[in-house]
Amino acid sequence: MTQGLLSRQAAIRAVRHVLEKNTMLDMVWPLIDGYDALDPRDRAFARSIAVTSLRRLGQIRKILDECLTQPFENAPHEVQAILVTGTAQLVFLKSPPHAVVSSLMELASGHPQAQRLKKMINAVLRRIDREGDKMVLKTAPQDNLPDWMRQSWKTSFGPGRTARIARALTEVPPLDITLRDGEDLNAWAEKLGAEILPGSSLRLENAGRVTELPGFDEGAWWVQDVAAALPVRLMRVGEGQSVIDMCAAPGGKTLQLAARGARVSAVDLNEKRMGRLHDNLTRTGLSAEAVIADGRTWKPDERVDAVLLDAPCTATGTLRRHPEAAWIKSPQDVRKLSGIQRDLAVASVKWLKPGGELLVCTCSLQAEEGEALAQHIASNLHALDADPVTPEELPGLENALTAEGHVRLTPDLWSERGGMDGFFISRWRKKA
Repeated sequence: MTQGLLSRQAAIRAVRHVLEKNTMLDMVWPLIDGYDALDPRDRAFARSIAVTSLRRLGQIRKILDECLTQPFENAPHEVQAILVTGTAQLVFLKSPPHAVVSSLMELASGHPQAQRLKKMINAVLRRIDREGDKMVLKTAPQDNLPDWMRQSWKTSFGPGRTARIARALTEVPPLDITLRDGEDLNAWAEKLGAEILPGSSLRLENAGRVTELPGFDEGAWWVQDVAAALPVRLMRVGEGQSVIDMCAAPGGKTLQLAARGARVSAVDLNEKRMGRLHDNLTRTGLSAEAVIADGRTWKPDERVDAVLLDAPCTATGTLRRHPEAAWIKSPQDVRKLSGIQRDLAVASVKWLKPGGELLVCTCSLQAEEGEALAQHIASNLHALDADPVTPEELPGLENALTAEGHVRLTPDLWSERGGMDGFFISRWRKKA
Protein backbone atom coordinates (compact mmCIF):
# COMPACT_ATOMS: atom_id res chain seq x y z
CA MET A 1 0.00 0.00 0.00
CA THR A 2 1.07 3.58 -0.60
CA GLN A 3 1.47 5.88 2.39
CA GLY A 4 -1.63 7.88 1.35
CA LEU A 5 -3.64 4.67 1.27
CA LEU A 6 -2.34 3.67 4.69
CA SER A 7 -3.28 7.08 6.10
CA ARG A 8 -6.82 6.74 4.79
CA GLN A 9 -7.06 3.21 6.15
CA ALA A 10 -5.93 4.41 9.59
CA ALA A 11 -8.51 7.21 9.52
CA ILE A 12 -11.33 4.81 8.58
CA ARG A 13 -10.40 2.46 11.41
CA ALA A 14 -10.12 5.30 13.91
CA VAL A 15 -13.51 6.79 13.04
CA ARG A 16 -15.16 3.39 13.18
CA HIS A 17 -13.60 2.64 16.58
CA VAL A 18 -14.68 6.01 18.03
CA LEU A 19 -18.30 5.60 16.94
CA GLU A 20 -18.62 1.91 17.82
CA LYS A 21 -16.78 1.95 21.15
CA ASN A 22 -17.61 5.48 22.33
CA THR A 23 -13.90 6.20 22.77
CA MET A 24 -12.07 9.52 22.58
CA LEU A 25 -9.95 9.77 19.44
CA ASP A 26 -6.66 10.32 21.28
CA MET A 27 -7.18 6.97 23.00
CA VAL A 28 -7.82 5.23 19.68
CA TRP A 29 -4.67 5.97 17.69
CA PRO A 30 -2.40 3.62 19.69
CA LEU A 31 -4.87 0.82 18.90
CA ILE A 32 -4.74 1.31 15.10
CA ASP A 33 -2.43 -1.20 13.39
CA GLY A 34 0.19 0.54 11.30
CA TYR A 35 -0.47 4.05 12.58
CA ASP A 36 2.82 4.34 14.50
CA ALA A 37 4.73 3.14 11.44
CA LEU A 38 3.51 6.08 9.35
CA ASP A 39 5.88 9.01 8.95
CA PRO A 40 4.84 12.23 10.74
CA ARG A 41 3.31 13.78 7.61
CA ASP A 42 1.12 10.74 6.93
CA ARG A 43 0.08 10.50 10.59
CA ALA A 44 -0.98 14.13 10.38
CA PHE A 45 -2.99 13.36 7.22
CA ALA A 46 -4.77 10.47 8.95
CA ARG A 47 -5.58 12.65 11.93
CA SER A 48 -6.85 15.46 9.70
CA ILE A 49 -9.24 13.09 7.94
CA ALA A 50 -10.51 11.57 11.19
CA VAL A 51 -10.95 14.88 13.04
CA THR A 52 -12.69 16.52 10.08
CA SER A 53 -14.98 13.50 9.73
CA LEU A 54 -16.01 13.78 13.40
CA ARG A 55 -16.16 17.59 13.43
CA ARG A 56 -18.56 17.60 10.47
CA LEU A 57 -20.30 14.29 11.19
CA GLY A 58 -23.82 15.68 11.39
CA GLN A 59 -23.52 17.52 8.09
CA ILE A 60 -21.88 14.48 6.49
CA ARG A 61 -24.71 12.22 7.60
CA LYS A 62 -27.27 14.57 6.06
CA ILE A 63 -25.35 14.57 2.78
CA LEU A 64 -25.11 10.78 2.78
CA ASP A 65 -28.79 10.35 3.60
CA GLU A 66 -29.55 12.31 0.43
CA CYS A 67 -27.43 9.85 -1.56
CA LEU A 68 -28.65 6.58 -0.05
CA THR A 69 -31.90 4.71 -0.55
CA GLN A 70 -31.73 3.35 3.02
CA PRO A 71 -30.95 5.34 6.22
CA PHE A 72 -27.22 5.84 6.71
CA GLU A 73 -27.36 4.11 10.12
CA ASN A 74 -28.47 0.87 8.45
CA ALA A 75 -25.22 0.50 6.49
CA PRO A 76 -22.49 -1.83 7.85
CA HIS A 77 -20.08 -0.04 10.17
CA GLU A 78 -17.11 -0.37 7.82
CA VAL A 79 -19.16 1.08 4.97
CA GLN A 80 -20.28 3.96 7.18
CA ALA A 81 -16.67 4.78 8.05
CA ILE A 82 -15.58 4.66 4.41
CA LEU A 83 -18.40 6.95 3.30
CA VAL A 84 -17.94 9.39 6.18
CA THR A 85 -14.18 9.78 5.70
CA GLY A 86 -14.63 9.94 1.93
CA THR A 87 -17.20 12.72 2.21
CA ALA A 88 -14.97 14.62 4.63
CA GLN A 89 -12.11 14.50 2.14
CA LEU A 90 -14.20 15.43 -0.90
CA VAL A 91 -16.36 18.18 0.59
CA PHE A 92 -14.42 19.69 3.48
CA LEU A 93 -10.73 18.88 2.91
CA LYS A 94 -10.96 19.27 -0.88
CA SER A 95 -8.63 16.32 -1.48
CA PRO A 96 -8.10 15.29 -5.15
CA PRO A 97 -11.28 13.36 -6.06
CA HIS A 98 -9.53 10.67 -8.10
CA ALA A 99 -7.16 9.86 -5.24
CA VAL A 100 -10.00 9.72 -2.72
CA VAL A 101 -12.33 7.51 -4.76
CA SER A 102 -9.69 5.11 -6.08
CA SER A 103 -8.09 4.70 -2.65
CA LEU A 104 -11.36 4.05 -0.87
CA MET A 105 -12.48 1.58 -3.51
CA GLU A 106 -9.24 -0.33 -3.00
CA LEU A 107 -9.73 -0.31 0.76
CA ALA A 108 -13.34 -1.46 0.35
CA SER A 109 -12.06 -4.53 -1.48
CA GLY A 110 -10.31 -5.65 1.70
CA HIS A 111 -13.46 -5.88 3.80
CA PRO A 112 -16.20 -8.45 3.07
CA GLN A 113 -19.17 -6.20 3.81
CA ALA A 114 -17.71 -3.25 1.94
CA GLN A 115 -16.66 -5.51 -0.95
CA ARG A 116 -20.30 -6.51 -1.48
CA LEU A 117 -21.34 -2.85 -1.64
CA LYS A 118 -18.48 -1.49 -3.77
CA LYS A 119 -20.77 -0.36 -6.58
CA MET A 120 -22.92 1.59 -4.16
CA ILE A 121 -19.88 3.13 -2.43
CA ASN A 122 -18.40 4.14 -5.79
CA ALA A 123 -21.68 5.68 -6.98
CA VAL A 124 -22.17 7.64 -3.74
CA LEU A 125 -18.63 9.02 -3.68
CA ARG A 126 -18.80 10.04 -7.34
CA ARG A 127 -22.11 11.81 -6.77
CA ILE A 128 -20.68 13.66 -3.79
CA ASP A 129 -17.70 14.66 -5.94
CA ARG A 130 -20.14 16.17 -8.46
CA GLU A 131 -22.78 17.62 -6.15
CA GLY A 132 -21.21 17.85 -2.69
CA ASP A 133 -20.76 21.62 -2.71
CA LYS A 134 -24.49 22.06 -3.41
CA MET A 135 -25.49 19.41 -0.88
CA VAL A 136 -23.53 21.03 1.93
CA LEU A 137 -25.52 24.24 1.45
CA LYS A 138 -28.59 22.32 2.65
CA THR A 139 -26.86 21.62 5.96
CA ALA A 140 -25.83 23.86 8.87
CA PRO A 141 -23.12 23.75 11.56
CA GLN A 142 -25.79 22.99 14.16
CA ASP A 143 -26.35 19.64 12.40
CA ASN A 144 -23.03 18.61 13.96
CA LEU A 145 -24.62 18.63 17.41
CA PRO A 146 -26.83 15.79 18.68
CA ASP A 147 -30.39 16.92 19.37
CA TRP A 148 -30.12 16.81 23.16
CA MET A 149 -27.00 18.99 23.18
CA ARG A 150 -28.36 21.51 20.69
CA GLN A 151 -31.58 21.91 22.69
CA SER A 152 -29.72 22.31 25.98
CA TRP A 153 -27.54 25.05 24.50
CA LYS A 154 -30.54 26.86 23.05
CA THR A 155 -32.09 26.85 26.51
CA SER A 156 -28.88 28.17 28.10
CA PHE A 157 -27.57 30.56 25.45
CA GLY A 158 -30.46 31.22 23.09
CA PRO A 159 -30.77 30.22 19.42
CA GLY A 160 -28.50 32.95 18.05
CA ARG A 161 -25.56 32.26 20.31
CA THR A 162 -25.99 28.51 19.87
CA ALA A 163 -25.66 29.03 16.12
CA ARG A 164 -22.50 31.09 16.64
CA ILE A 165 -21.01 28.44 18.94
CA ALA A 166 -21.81 25.68 16.44
CA ARG A 167 -20.16 27.68 13.68
CA ALA A 168 -17.06 28.26 15.85
CA LEU A 169 -16.79 24.51 16.46
CA THR A 170 -16.30 23.86 12.73
CA GLU A 171 -13.05 25.86 12.69
CA VAL A 172 -9.63 24.29 13.14
CA PRO A 173 -8.39 25.72 16.47
CA PRO A 174 -5.04 27.51 16.79
CA LEU A 175 -2.33 26.39 19.21
CA ASP A 176 -2.17 28.22 22.55
CA ILE A 177 0.76 27.94 24.91
CA THR A 178 1.54 29.05 28.46
CA LEU A 179 5.06 30.17 29.36
CA ARG A 180 6.91 28.86 32.38
CA ASP A 181 8.40 32.33 32.92
CA GLY A 182 5.95 35.08 32.07
CA GLU A 183 8.70 37.70 32.04
CA ASP A 184 9.91 36.25 28.72
CA LEU A 185 6.56 36.87 27.00
CA ASN A 186 7.70 39.30 24.30
CA ALA A 187 10.86 37.37 23.52
CA TRP A 188 9.01 34.08 23.04
CA ALA A 189 6.27 35.74 21.02
CA GLU A 190 8.90 36.97 18.59
CA LYS A 191 10.78 33.67 18.54
CA LEU A 192 7.63 31.64 17.84
CA GLY A 193 5.89 34.17 15.62
CA ALA A 194 2.99 34.14 18.06
CA GLU A 195 0.25 36.58 19.02
CA ILE A 196 0.15 37.72 22.66
CA LEU A 197 -3.36 37.25 24.04
CA PRO A 198 -4.85 39.11 27.00
CA GLY A 199 -3.85 37.10 30.05
CA SER A 200 -0.39 36.33 28.63
CA SER A 201 -1.08 33.22 26.58
CA LEU A 202 0.63 32.95 23.21
CA ARG A 203 -1.30 31.88 20.11
CA LEU A 204 0.21 30.27 17.01
CA GLU A 205 -1.53 29.62 13.70
CA ASN A 206 -0.43 26.62 11.62
CA ALA A 207 2.09 25.66 14.28
CA GLY A 208 3.05 22.27 12.83
CA ARG A 209 4.57 19.63 15.07
CA VAL A 210 4.59 20.89 18.64
CA THR A 211 7.69 18.94 19.65
CA GLU A 212 9.74 20.65 16.94
CA LEU A 213 8.95 24.20 18.06
CA PRO A 214 11.63 26.26 19.82
CA GLY A 215 11.44 25.93 23.58
CA PHE A 216 9.62 22.61 23.75
CA ASP A 217 12.60 20.42 24.64
CA GLU A 218 13.84 22.87 27.26
CA GLY A 219 10.38 23.07 28.85
CA ALA A 220 9.98 26.81 28.36
CA TRP A 221 6.24 26.40 27.75
CA TRP A 222 3.40 23.91 27.49
CA VAL A 223 0.31 23.63 25.30
CA GLN A 224 -2.80 25.00 27.02
CA ASP A 225 -5.88 26.64 25.53
CA VAL A 226 -6.29 30.24 26.65
CA ALA A 227 -9.57 29.32 28.37
CA ALA A 228 -7.93 26.45 30.27
CA ALA A 229 -5.20 28.82 31.49
CA LEU A 230 -7.67 31.32 32.92
CA PRO A 231 -8.75 29.49 36.13
CA VAL A 232 -5.26 29.58 37.67
CA ARG A 233 -4.83 33.19 36.56
CA LEU A 234 -7.93 34.03 38.60
CA MET A 235 -6.49 32.42 41.75
CA ARG A 236 -4.69 34.52 44.34
CA VAL A 237 -2.22 31.79 45.27
CA GLY A 238 1.27 33.11 46.00
CA GLU A 239 4.77 31.70 46.42
CA GLY A 240 5.11 29.11 49.16
CA GLN A 241 1.39 28.60 49.65
CA SER A 242 -0.07 25.11 49.69
CA VAL A 243 -2.47 24.12 46.91
CA ILE A 244 -4.33 20.96 45.94
CA ASP A 245 -4.94 20.63 42.22
CA MET A 246 -7.82 18.17 42.11
CA CYS A 247 -8.34 16.12 38.91
CA ALA A 248 -4.99 17.50 37.82
CA ALA A 249 -3.83 15.33 34.92
CA PRO A 250 -2.40 15.92 32.37
CA GLY A 251 -1.11 18.84 34.38
CA GLY A 252 -1.39 22.22 32.65
CA LYS A 253 -2.83 23.92 35.72
CA THR A 254 -0.39 22.10 38.02
CA LEU A 255 2.45 23.57 35.95
CA GLN A 256 0.95 27.06 36.23
CA LEU A 257 0.69 26.79 40.00
CA ALA A 258 4.19 25.33 40.37
CA ALA A 259 5.62 28.09 38.16
CA ARG A 260 4.22 30.58 40.69
CA GLY A 261 6.20 28.89 43.44
CA ALA A 262 3.21 27.26 45.12
CA ARG A 263 3.57 23.92 46.90
CA VAL A 264 1.27 21.78 44.78
CA SER A 265 -0.30 18.40 45.46
CA ALA A 266 -1.64 17.14 42.12
CA VAL A 267 -4.39 14.55 42.66
CA ASP A 268 -5.97 12.40 39.96
CA LEU A 269 -7.48 8.94 39.75
CA ASN A 270 -6.19 8.14 36.24
CA GLU A 271 -2.75 6.55 36.52
CA LYS A 272 -2.01 6.79 32.79
CA ARG A 273 -2.85 10.48 32.61
CA MET A 274 -0.76 11.05 35.73
CA GLY A 275 2.16 9.64 33.77
CA ARG A 276 1.73 12.52 31.34
CA LEU A 277 1.71 14.95 34.26
CA HIS A 278 5.00 13.49 35.47
CA ASP A 279 6.48 13.84 31.97
CA ASN A 280 5.38 17.48 31.80
CA LEU A 281 6.91 18.25 35.19
CA THR A 282 10.16 16.63 34.15
CA ARG A 283 10.34 18.51 30.84
CA THR A 284 9.63 21.90 32.43
CA GLY A 285 11.80 21.38 35.50
CA LEU A 286 8.90 22.21 37.81
CA SER A 287 7.95 20.21 40.89
CA ALA A 288 4.73 19.00 42.46
CA GLU A 289 3.63 16.07 44.57
CA ALA A 290 1.70 13.58 42.42
CA VAL A 291 -1.05 11.60 44.16
CA ILE A 292 -3.05 8.88 42.42
CA ALA A 293 -6.33 8.80 44.31
CA ASP A 294 -10.06 9.42 44.17
CA GLY A 295 -10.58 12.92 45.54
CA ARG A 296 -13.92 11.97 47.03
CA THR A 297 -12.26 9.68 49.58
CA TRP A 298 -8.61 10.89 49.72
CA LYS A 299 -7.53 13.10 52.60
CA PRO A 300 -4.44 15.36 52.71
CA ASP A 301 -2.13 15.34 55.72
CA GLU A 302 -3.08 18.91 56.56
CA ARG A 303 -5.37 21.66 55.40
CA VAL A 304 -4.21 23.87 52.55
CA ASP A 305 -4.38 27.50 51.48
CA ALA A 306 -6.22 26.81 48.25
CA VAL A 307 -7.91 24.10 46.18
CA LEU A 308 -8.34 24.12 42.42
CA LEU A 309 -11.15 21.75 41.48
CA ASP A 310 -11.01 21.18 37.73
CA ALA A 311 -13.88 18.75 37.97
CA PRO A 312 -14.42 15.80 35.61
CA CYS A 313 -17.14 16.69 33.11
CA THR A 314 -18.54 15.92 29.68
CA ALA A 315 -15.93 18.26 28.12
CA THR A 316 -18.44 19.70 25.66
CA GLY A 317 -16.49 22.95 25.83
CA THR A 318 -13.56 21.29 24.05
CA LEU A 319 -15.41 20.12 20.93
CA ARG A 320 -13.13 22.28 18.75
CA ARG A 321 -10.27 19.94 19.65
CA HIS A 322 -12.23 16.80 20.49
CA PRO A 323 -15.31 16.83 18.23
CA GLU A 324 -16.03 13.16 18.87
CA ALA A 325 -17.21 14.07 22.38
CA ALA A 326 -20.44 15.35 20.84
CA TRP A 327 -21.27 11.84 19.65
CA ILE A 328 -20.06 9.71 22.55
CA LYS A 329 -21.56 11.73 25.42
CA SER A 330 -25.18 11.65 26.53
CA PRO A 331 -27.58 13.28 29.01
CA GLN A 332 -26.90 10.32 31.29
CA ASP A 333 -23.22 11.32 31.38
CA VAL A 334 -24.21 14.86 32.36
CA ARG A 335 -26.27 13.58 35.30
CA LYS A 336 -23.62 11.13 36.45
CA LEU A 337 -20.78 13.63 36.29
CA SER A 338 -22.83 16.37 37.95
CA GLY A 339 -23.09 14.15 41.02
CA ILE A 340 -19.33 13.54 41.07
CA GLN A 341 -18.66 17.28 40.74
CA ARG A 342 -20.83 18.03 43.76
CA ASP A 343 -19.17 15.30 45.83
CA LEU A 344 -15.72 16.66 44.98
CA ALA A 345 -16.79 20.17 45.95
CA VAL A 346 -17.91 18.90 49.35
CA ALA A 347 -14.55 17.17 49.86
CA SER A 348 -12.61 20.24 48.74
CA VAL A 349 -14.17 22.46 51.37
CA LYS A 350 -12.96 20.11 54.12
CA TRP A 351 -9.38 20.41 52.91
CA LEU A 352 -9.27 24.21 53.10
CA LYS A 353 -7.92 26.31 55.94
CA PRO A 354 -10.29 29.00 57.22
CA GLY A 355 -10.06 31.86 54.74
CA GLY A 356 -8.76 29.49 52.06
CA GLU A 357 -9.63 29.81 48.37
CA LEU A 358 -11.62 27.33 46.29
CA LEU A 359 -11.77 27.72 42.54
CA VAL A 360 -14.14 25.38 40.70
CA CYS A 361 -14.11 24.98 36.93
CA THR A 362 -15.36 22.64 34.22
CA CYS A 363 -14.59 22.56 30.50
CA SER A 364 -18.29 22.05 29.76
CA LEU A 365 -21.02 24.08 28.07
CA GLN A 366 -23.75 22.21 29.93
CA ALA A 367 -25.55 24.36 32.50
CA GLU A 368 -25.78 21.38 34.88
CA GLU A 369 -21.98 21.32 35.03
CA GLY A 370 -21.54 25.06 35.38
CA GLU A 371 -24.27 27.46 36.46
CA ALA A 372 -26.25 24.75 38.28
CA LEU A 373 -23.11 23.49 40.02
CA ALA A 374 -22.34 27.00 41.28
CA GLN A 375 -25.92 27.39 42.48
CA HIS A 376 -25.67 24.07 44.32
CA ILE A 377 -22.45 25.20 46.03
CA ALA A 378 -24.03 28.53 47.03
CA SER A 379 -27.15 26.84 48.42
CA ASN A 380 -25.59 23.86 50.18
CA LEU A 381 -21.95 24.50 51.13
CA HIS A 382 -22.53 27.07 53.85
CA ALA A 383 -18.88 27.17 54.88
CA LEU A 384 -18.18 29.06 51.64
CA ASP A 385 -18.75 32.65 50.56
CA ALA A 386 -18.77 33.60 46.91
CA ASP A 387 -15.67 35.50 45.80
CA PRO A 388 -16.89 37.16 42.58
CA VAL A 389 -14.54 37.75 39.68
CA THR A 390 -14.33 41.42 38.68
CA PRO A 391 -14.20 42.92 35.17
CA GLU A 392 -10.67 44.17 35.85
CA GLU A 393 -9.53 40.55 36.18
CA LEU A 394 -10.86 39.66 32.72
CA PRO A 395 -9.27 42.04 30.21
CA GLY A 396 -10.93 41.53 26.85
CA LEU A 397 -13.46 39.09 28.29
CA GLU A 398 -15.57 41.32 30.51
CA ASN A 399 -18.71 40.13 28.72
CA ALA A 400 -18.01 36.58 29.96
CA LEU A 401 -18.92 37.59 33.53
CA THR A 402 -22.29 36.44 34.85
CA ALA A 403 -24.44 38.53 37.17
CA GLU A 404 -23.18 36.42 40.10
CA GLY A 405 -19.51 37.08 39.28
CA HIS A 406 -18.85 33.68 37.73
CA VAL A 407 -17.18 33.28 34.33
CA ARG A 408 -18.87 31.62 31.35
CA LEU A 409 -16.55 31.16 28.36
CA THR A 410 -17.88 29.87 25.04
CA PRO A 411 -16.12 28.96 21.77
CA ASP A 412 -17.62 31.93 19.88
CA LEU A 413 -15.74 34.43 22.07
CA TRP A 414 -12.75 36.01 20.33
CA SER A 415 -13.97 34.48 17.07
CA GLU A 416 -11.95 37.07 15.14
CA ARG A 417 -8.84 35.74 16.90
CA GLY A 418 -9.57 32.02 16.53
CA GLY A 419 -11.94 31.43 19.45
CA MET A 420 -11.38 29.50 22.66
CA ASP A 421 -12.62 26.44 24.51
CA GLY A 422 -15.76 26.59 26.62
CA PHE A 423 -15.32 26.82 30.41
CA PHE A 424 -17.28 27.70 33.51
CA ILE A 425 -15.39 29.17 36.48
CA SER A 426 -16.58 30.09 39.96
CA ARG A 427 -14.47 31.32 42.88
CA TRP A 428 -15.17 30.87 46.58
CA ARG A 429 -13.64 31.66 49.97
CA LYS A 430 -13.94 29.54 53.12
CA LYS A 431 -15.31 31.50 56.01
CA ALA A 432 -12.78 32.40 58.67
